[in-house]
Amino acid sequence: MKRQVFVEELKFGDYVSELDRPWTDTPFVFQGFVLKDDKQLETLKKYCKKVIIDLEKSEDLSGKTGGKTGPADLRVLSTIKEKVVYEEKASIKTEARVARAAHAKTAVLLKDVFGAVQAGRAIDAPRVQEAVTSMTDSVVRNPDAMLLLSKMKEKGEHTLDRALGVSIYMITFGRFLQLPREQLDLLGMLGLLQDVGKVRLPAELLEKKESLSAAELELCRAHVGHSVAILKETTGIPPELPALAALHHERYDGSGYPTGMRGGEIGLFGGIAGLVDCFDAMIHPRPYGEALAPSNALNALYGWRDTQFDGPLVEQFIHCVGIFPVGAFVELDSGEVGIVIAQNPVMRLMPRVMVVQDRRGSPVKPPRIVNRAGIKRTLEKSSVAIDPSEYFV
Repeated sequence: MKRQVFVEELKFGDYVSELDRPWTDTPFVFQGFVLKDDKQLETLKKYCKKVIIDLEKSEDLSGKTGGKTGPADLRVLSTIKEKVVYEEKASIKTEARVARAAHAKTAVLLKDVFGAVQAGRAIDAPRVQEAVTSMTDSVVRNPDAMLLLSKMKEKGEHTLDRALGVSIYMITFGRFLQLPREQLDLLGMLGLLQDVGKVRLPAELLEKKESLSAAELELCRAHVGHSVAILKETTGIPPELPALAALHHERYDGSGYPTGMRGGEIGLFGGIAGLVDCFDAMIHPRPYGEALAPSNALNALYGWRDTQFDGPLVEQFIHCVGIFPVGAFVELDSGEVGIVIAQNPVMRLMPRVMVVQDRRGSPVKPPRIVNRAGIKRTLEKSSVAIDPSEYFV
């Protein structure tokens, strides 16, 4: 049953199914959502006078939706007790130079860290902390610059590229969730080191293009235990880091590993780590397949709400990276090809794009910036004969 109401009559728990204007003219990513916080309500008041609510999909204060009791007590977002509002303090053009230096320093550090572990030496924890702090400083000022760099053409080893990309996304998502600064640093360090145990796996296993056998899969999964052991032996890191590194392959429905945790047992940091790790794996070139377009990866995550991952956390992550994430290749309505270089917080479906190819496939030199680009579709990275590092690295 649906009913039209004035925005001022809305209460938390109401399911907003329709607006009095097109969804694409608002910052809302999803066409239909449960009203849960003041930020959503203030946005509705800014853009709409009336909305239509669906009473059958609305929630009451006991956490019931559509006659089913949801695990409201397990929702990790409810565990956030302190929030910090971060303001963008630098343009992407200004921040790009600083972000590039921080990104390069961390890439060198990662190579040294993985090399040290492989040789049986200790991880240089102060140096890791310094690199993470530099990246977090940049993300706090403007997250788009570091995200853009992380999505440029990969030139190093697969495991190192993944660790750097995961770390940047985890810091960015933490900023979006308004977590305190020290927690952003912890997320960044977790992203860098949670897969360090892979250095103890055979290289041919990590590079295998065919499907893994049951024995090989079990051996691959052992990297989690290796990471925990390595971090337990490392002095000077946050004491909670080894336990957090054990969580990024646990899943909301209990289907993950190594212990089969469920729901809220995984916690906020474990939920973020698993979600970001899965997303980055899908959009990153893999030995056994091509990278997915970011929009396709986000669609997959959306379909795994409340099975693989905590539903509200997935929705917040999609809000964070956007339907057209920074660094994604896109085809514009004009037929031109561009790279998303910044989000548009007001009109989420029309980000800022650098046009690098005309409709005939010829390079656009110098590239042209479109602030509110009309986008037809995202493109798989392998389908575009462009090296984005020519423009940003």
